[in-house]
Amino acid sequence: MITFSEVYETNQMIQQENLDVRTITMGISLMDCIDSSLKKTCDNIYDKITGLAKNLVKVGEEISKDYGIPIVNKRVSVTPVSLVGAACRSPEDFYQIAVALDRAAKEIGVNFLGGYTALGQKSMTTADRWLIQSIPEVLRDTERVCSSVCVGSTKTGMNMDAIELMGRVIVRTAEATRDNNCLGCAKLVVFCNAPDDNPFMAGAFHGVTEGDSVINVGVSGPGVVKTALDKIRGENFEVLCETVKKTAFKITRVGQLVAREAAARLNVPFGIVDLSLAPTPAVGDSVADILEAMGLEAVGAPGTTAALALLNDQVKKGGVMASSYVGGLSGAFIPVSEDRGMIAGVEKGSLTLEKLEAMTCVCSVGLDMIAIPGDTPASTISGIIADETAIGMVNSKTTAVRIIPAIGKKVGDSLEFGGLLGYAPVMPVNTYGCADFISRGGRIPAPIHSFKN
Repeated sequence: MITFSEVYETNQMIQQENLDVRTITMGISLMDCIDSSLKKTCDNIYDKITGLAKNLVKVGEEISKDYGIPIVNKRVSVTPVSLVGAACRSPEDFYQIAVALDRAAKEIGVNFLGGYTALGQKSMTTADRWLIQSIPEVLRDTERVCSSVCVGSTKTGMNMDAIELMGRVIVRTAEATRDNNCLGCAKLVVFCNAPDDNPFMAGAFHGVTEGDSVINVGVSGPGVVKTALDKIRGENFEVLCETVKKTAFKITRVGQLVAREAAARLNVPFGIVDLSLAPTPAVGDSVADILEAMGLEAVGAPGTTAALALLNDQVKKGGVMASSYVGGLSGAFIPVSEDRGMIAGVEKGSLTLEKLEAMTCVCSVGLDMIAIPGDTPASTISGIIADETAIGMVNSKTTAVRIIPAIGKKVGDSLEFGGLLGYAPVMPVNTYGCADFISRGGRIPAPIHSFKN
């Protein structure tokens, strides 16, 4: 039975500590939309999305009103488009599919649609290459489409051809959207070990092992965890771990409630709850603040990686206590532009790109929403992607890179995105080159521990 004190505690989390359901994401399979005619394929995609998800936004708003729980975003993820468009004959054909996706997203009122995706973990088909080549123009000309490319996994190794290509595509995307603060790159993520059921953008797509449609919910709550830790300052690590775990349990229960209610009202199967401490630019909603509440003078100080490892592990332990269907990424995100504490660490010099890379060994994703000088060579960006992919491959975890070359800007400048994306101070990048390494091409084999059959 739910007690009055539990209801009061949840209300406090919502009203004073920035607890929210970050997103309800409906995953939709587009496999049955494929047709030999490009126009028919586009029409089928539009019709299916606008049919299945027509009430998604309405239902999200109703649940928010009925339960008093803020639901920030309503989103759609679709089957990786490189599969749906396998019969396309050019990058321009894929562009037409993206336009249809964007039109459908606007019609149903979701803020983002993910799945403009290529699965190039081991090799790339012609369709994969054409989709990737179209990304800069797609992200320039669409409003709500998000894109992702998978370039490695623990089972397949690292596709260095895809990694080299993505360095060039990221630069082209930044240049294509330079008049809009290089925003295209904020909607583009490069993955290793991408999960099939991730509800968070920009990396969401509807996995090929999923059913026709599914509801996945992403819950956040850095402010809730920070408030809980403020109450136990000076306590030992056992108390610290239990506090994080119990708080994560409570947050996940809220997400499970919303997920099951949304699934029932939309008559769509419930998939997973992704418990990820995803920050926002709002004051008091920062993962960096949590780490500092553990006793660090500033995020990036010695001990930061250990503190983040503790946080990530206890969040997951609390989540799996609360729900049997925890999935997606689940843990702690460390996007620079979306976290006031991370921004402050960069600005005062306690947090560097190299320290962020070290932190990604133990957190949910990777180098996220990081602005770098606009004249950074494409090969250097590919090198950064390769390093992050290697961390994911060797450690059997999801890693990702969402990096933004700030065209025309240098270290000390910033990119202003506004809203949930915040702003990103331009960070320095190691200026020594890696072009000869990246240009070798081919594939780095999977690590020995991947052979578990």
